[in-house]
Amino acid sequence: MHFGYFSLTSYVISCVIMLLAFAIRGMIGFGSGLISVSLLIFFLPIKEAVPVVFLLGALAALALGSYDFKQIAWLEMPWLWIFTILGLIVGAWILKTLPAQSLTVILGIFILLYVLYAAVIKPDRLPMVSKTWGAPLGFLGGIIGSLYGGGGPSIVAYLQMRHLNKREFRASFQFIAATDAVVRGVLYFLLGFLSMRTVLTAAWLLPATGIGLVTGNVLHFRIKPKPFQYMVLVVLAIAGIKLVIP
Repeated sequence: MHFGYFSLTSYVISCVIMLLAFAIRGMIGFGSGLISVSLLIFFLPIKEAVPVVFLLGALAALALGSYDFKQIAWLEMPWLWIFTILGLIVGAWILKTLPAQSLTVILGIFILLYVLYAAVIKPDRLPMVSKTWGAPLGFLGGIIGSLYGGGGPSIVAYLQMRHLNKREFRASFQFIAATDAVVRGVLYFLLGFLSMRTVLTAAWLLPATGIGLVTGNVLHFRIKPKPFQYMVLVVLAIAGIKLVIP
């Protein structure tokens, strides 16, 4: 028996992967893309895994974004939003034409250095950066979002250093993720990454994704701010390691 790209065994394992990845997404607002793509590539080629996770991540962004809409920190958006879109376009071109895995080691090292710095300084004592930092960090985030469906660890670093509370952090990231979904959807369609089989495979994984997202949302309201900040750093560290060691 087959489920899209999957046999029965790989389908069950993939459902567990998606449930856990999107539970993390529901709890802290990001992390589902890099985690799920990193594990799904054991069952799918990366150029098939990324669009499948993209479709599910787009639904998650719309669900969480509508739920958190009133909490979005709109004043953080101008630089971040515009340059994230530019990064998404560049990342999609890289995914189409170049070996994506070989181009992200420097970004992975940057993320790990940031995690080490934030852990030593402590998240609540990170410096307050200016909004113009949204430009380079948004651009990097857009590139990595297109390559790995991760939405951009550098965007997370920017939002952390703007010292948003956990609800504003999650809501603002979902707005960027929703933008990511629209832009990448158009780019992936034009580049031929989306097919009916991709849509069907995503549909098979949708129930596990939904259960994970709801579970994570419940946990989001139970976790205290300081553990929340350290959990963000842990997920960033995992993302950084994945980029350095594909």
